[in-house]
Amino acid sequence: MDYKDYYAVMGVARDATQDEIKRAYRKLARKFHPDVSKAADAEIRFKELGEAYEVLKDPEKRAAYDQLGRNWQSGQDFRPPPDWDAGFEFTGGVGEAAGAAGFSDFFESLFGRGAGFQASGFARAAQAPGRGEDHHSRIDISLEDAFNGATLSVQLRVPEYDRQGHLSERLRKLQVKIPPGVISGKRIRLAGQGGAGHKGGPAGDLYLEVWLRPHPLYKVEGKDVFINLPITPWEAALGGKVKVPTLGGKVDLNIGAGARSGQKLRLKGRGLPVAGEPPGDQFAVLQIMAPPADNADRRALYEKMAREMPFNPRAQMGG
Repeated sequence: MDYKDYYAVMGVARDATQDEIKRAYRKLARKFHPDVSKAADAEIRFKELGEAYEVLKDPEKRAAYDQLGRNWQSGQDFRPPPDWDAGFEFTGGVGEAAGAAGFSDFFESLFGRGAGFQASGFARAAQAPGRGEDHHSRIDISLEDAFNGATLSVQLRVPEYDRQGHLSERLRKLQVKIPPGVISGKRIRLAGQGGAGHKGGPAGDLYLEVWLRPHPLYKVEGKDVFINLPITPWEAALGGKVKVPTLGGKVDLNIGAGARSGQKLRLKGRGLPVAGEPPGDQFAVLQIMAPPADNADRRALYEKMAREMPFNPRAQMGG
């Protein structure tokens, strides 16, 4: 999909105030309204303008959009980075952005269904007491904390406009208890940590969506854990017992004779301990590693093996 430069669409600077954005929208909306403008592309320009204003008028959407950085060019091929909105606290639960109907795929990928954005809710009738809005945010944690559980100090950024209309961020610190076995996509509810109640009503809740950071050793799929396990050619041919790292510590793994690269050996119950379910498993994916022929003796040994152990691994390919 194409990147959209919303500031260029509205003709404002990236540090424009809330009032400057509002004035620019009103001016351009009058200019390109399909009922007024005779320009051939008036309807398209008016639609693009509405989409840009939907983002830049809202401090939450604007701060998240700005997080993408300044180096993108309008029309450039774009895919949102997986952690682009981590650490922001947003109003509303997971849902569809208000007014998103008919907006571009670019908008939908950032703020559409499943992206966690909703209208800020300031137009809610405030005459009667009412519960505050739920808020949500995304946090990234280590695989070790997901396995063992932890109490983490989390700092969230709350976008808002200051009195001069400039976009700013208020930092909010929380202590969050991570239960053992949490998996990516799991939501943790912090009761009463959302928006303030109206006229004495109770506060809303804060939902933290947890995602696991990439790990140098392990790959996680659901509650199962995978690790690439290097073995020697003789361990593969003859079999043997090797030590394998797991999240709970090293364990012995028996490798049968005639093992193959890519073969998966299961370590039952060594994955993530999800509450209320059997724990996940760990899978060791075998990778046969040949030692280097980096001196005369080792080269001679390889040459002897080539003579005494004729073997063509490409025979099935006709080679």
